[in-house]
Amino acid sequence: MRAEGQAHIDRIEAALALVRKFLDWDRALRRLDELNARVEDPKLWDNPKEAEAVMKERRRLDAAIGTVKSISSEMADAVEFIELGEMEGDSATVDEGHATLAALAERADADKVQALLAGEADGLDTYLEVHAGAGGTESQDWAEMLLRMYTRWAEKRGFKVDVIEYQAGEQAGIKSATILIKGENAYGYAKTESGVHRLVRISPYDSSARRHTSFSSVWVYPVIDDNFSVDVNPADLKIDTYRASGAGGQHVNTTDSAVRITHVPSGIIVASQVDRSQHKNREIAMNMLKARLYEAEMQRREEAASAEHASKSDIGWGHQIRSYVLQPYQMVKDLRTGVTSPTPSDVLDGAVDPFMAAALAQRVTGEKVAVEDVD
Repeated sequence: MRAEGQAHIDRIEAALALVRKFLDWDRALRRLDELNARVEDPKLWDNPKEAEAVMKERRRLDAAIGTVKSISSEMADAVEFIELGEMEGDSATVDEGHATLAALAERADADKVQALLAGEADGLDTYLEVHAGAGGTESQDWAEMLLRMYTRWAEKRGFKVDVIEYQAGEQAGIKSATILIKGENAYGYAKTESGVHRLVRISPYDSSARRHTSFSSVWVYPVIDDNFSVDVNPADLKIDTYRASGAGGQHVNTTDSAVRITHVPSGIIVASQVDRSQHKNREIAMNMLKARLYEAEMQRREEAASAEHASKSDIGWGHQIRSYVLQPYQMVKDLRTGVTSPTPSDVLDGAVDPFMAAALAQRVTGEKVAVEDVD
C-alpha cells in the first residue's frame, strides 16, 4: 500500500468514526429497527403528523447508516483490489484501486457533513445578519465584504437569497444587513458561522496606506414554522418604524414602512424592510424574532450561549471565530478548528464550506478535528 493510499484510508476511517460517534452507532441501529417496525404498523397512519415525523427520522437514520456501511464495504473492496494488483505486479490495477480510495475519501467527507446535519432545525431556511463593529468606514466596508461572501456561498450552493434589511454606511459599506437564505439544510450549514470575524489589511481608506484591523459580527438563526412553538409577550416588545433604504442609499419607498422590533428582556433586535407594507414588515420581523428566541434556546441547550451569543459580546478582540489576513501575508484561519486557507480571495468569494464542515465536526468531538486545509 502506497503512502497516499494509507492517507486516504485514514481520512475515510476518521470520517466514518465521526459519523458513528455522532449517531451513537449501537443506539442508532436499534432505533432504526424500532422505526422500521413502526412503519409496518397500519395504525401509525391514523395520525398523519406522527407518521410524517416517524418517516422523516427513519429516512435520516437509514441514509446515514447506509452511507457508513456502503463506504466501509467499498473501502474494503478497494484495499483488496490494491493488494491483488500488488501481488500480481499489475500497476494499472494498483493505480485504479488508489484512485477509488481517493474518490471514496472525498465522498466520505461530503457524506460526513450531510450526516452531521441532523438537528431539529438543520434542514430549514436561515436568516443571516451581519453587523459592523466599532471603527466606522473600515468596519462597515468589512461588513459588506462578509455579506457578499455569504451571498456568494449561498448562490454557489444553488440557494435563493433575499435581502430582508439593509442599513448602508455613511461613506461605504453597511452598518448592518439581514438576508434570508432559502435552500435545503441552509441553517445546518451556516449555523456555525455565528461570531466575530476579524480582517487585517492595508486600508483603502487610509492615505498613509497603514494596516488596519476591523471586526464585524455574524448571527445565524433558522426560519421556524408552526411546528416550533415560541411564546412572545407583547409587553416585552419595543416596536419602531423608519424609512426603508437599500444598497446605495436609494429609498424603497417614501413612507416609514420598515419595522424594527426590540425584545427588551433579551436585548434581541430584528428589523425588516423587504416589503412596501408596514404590516407585512411587522409580520416578517415578528417571525424573525421568534426564530432568534428559538435559536437562543437551542444555544442554551448546548451550554454555549455565553461564548457564542454575538448580541451579548463585544465585536472586537477576544471574541473572534476567524481571522482573514490580507497583509503582511495571505491567510484565513478559523480560531476554533485550526482550519486555514492561503487564498483569502477564494474564501471571500464564498469558499467557506471547509470551515463549516470542520466546525460541525468539532461540535461532535468537542475538540479540533483533523481535516484537509483549504487549497
